Amino acid sequence: MANDKKVLTMDSLNPCVKIMEYAVRGPIVDRATALENELKNGASKPFTRVVKANIGDCHATGQKPITFIRQVLALVTYPELLMKNGDFPEDAKNRAKKILDACKGGSVGSYSESPGLLAIREDIAAYIAKRDGHPSNASDIIMSTGASDGIKAIITLLLTGKDGSGKAGIMIPVPQYPLYSAVIAEFNAYPIRYYLNEENQWSLDVSELKHAISEARAHCVPRAIVVINPGNPTGQVLTRQNIEDVIRFAKEEGLFILADEVYQHNIYAKGSKFFSFKQVMKEMGEPYSSMELASFMSASKGFMGECGYRGGYAEVINLDPQVKLQYMKSISAKLCPPVSGQAVMDVIVNPPQPHEPSYKLFEKEKEFVLAQLREKAKLVTDLFNSIEGISCNEVQGAMYAFPCIKLPEKAIEAAKEVGQTPDAFYCFALLEETGICTVPGSGFGEKEGTYHFRITILPPQEELREVLGHFKEFHLRFLSRYS
Repeated sequence: MANDKKVLTMDSLNPCVKIMEYAVRGPIVDRATALENELKNGASKPFTRVVKANIGDCHATGQKPITFIRQVLALVTYPELLMKNGDFPEDAKNRAKKILDACKGGSVGSYSESPGLLAIREDIAAYIAKRDGHPSNASDIIMSTGASDGIKAIITLLLTGKDGSGKAGIMIPVPQYPLYSAVIAEFNAYPIRYYLNEENQWSLDVSELKHAISEARAHCVPRAIVVINPGNPTGQVLTRQNIEDVIRFAKEEGLFILADEVYQHNIYAKGSKFFSFKQVMKEMGEPYSSMELASFMSASKGFMGECGYRGGYAEVINLDPQVKLQYMKSISAKLCPPVSGQAVMDVIVNPPQPHEPSYKLFEKEKEFVLAQLREKAKLVTDLFNSIEGISCNEVQGAMYAFPCIKLPEKAIEAAKEVGQTPDAFYCFALLEETGICTVPGSGFGEKEGTYHFRITILPPQEELREVLGHFKEFHLRFLSRYS
């Protein structure tokens, strides 16, 4: 007789999957999607549309694609367009021809080498060398399906294969982008949480790092430290001194550094500047310049926002040669990242130059996007700090604000009664009353007794003003209701 019993049940499912969470696409986003469908079906709501301010999806919020990027993508996707002389500028054609020449069969529909097309990795290495003022080697560049896939590949190398106190410990900031806590849970590793200093612009204190690793040693084998700069969800930009402090700490503790630098183009605050971990390490000299480091970049953020193409890369330096062979073996098992995503990354690192026909339009579009984000970063910071019961550090970079909300005791008790964290309770109320979808701070981690939410600064400026206006009205009603 056939066995009708399911192989996979909640009892037999991998327990690591069950404990894994990913807040930016969690229950509140499911409810936002349900509300959208209810509106489409004619339901009456206090709002006419849902604003998904929960995720850094630039084009979904109305940002226009950069013309030159899409021209090159059109040409590599449909090479017959190269024959249409008047439709595309010569520099776009030249980029497309270079990419197609690097593809097997002259088609982006073919597999590339597992770490990515060599011609594109050489362009990435040249970009990094120009950015940092130090050499970069294409053999150290591994292209990936967005930065996320590259991050998972490195964390995989760091696992110990043991349980209990033998687990790999990965230091992650709190608040942090929940990819890290999700991957650590999925891989049965141990999260070593270190708290950013909200009172000092979400800075990173070495004393806190030392405290966190000391507390964790009984539970794991510390293997690596993750640093997100500019910060997500916190929007801070680390000072060079802060980066040097982290590097010294990692050297003392024998930690591999994972530098999440996907927002390196998104710097807004006066006096803030992006320094890559690689540049600082190299300029500190030995023994720091030979430390193991993986730094990550993505096509999804910056001024380009090409999230759907899933382009990204890791530069991984100073690996033991035998470990490097094992790393490349693991990469080869994935075949290759999307070649169209690789093409996007190539345009980002090899943009039009001043002597080329597309330069003026490219620079104009790039600066427009970054200038708008700069203005919106200030707008959001100022607005939140003008509202009773809310404080918000300056959005120095990245694409989000992470305000702190002072919730009345009655609201905290009401949240407990329905089995929600207080900030989730607040965010669900915000969604139901205004249609604004944000992410509760508890999904990123936060100090006990503090409550936050993350909101993106991506919507068009007038729409963002409208959203913030509705938010302010809601917040004051909420305080009145529970005071």
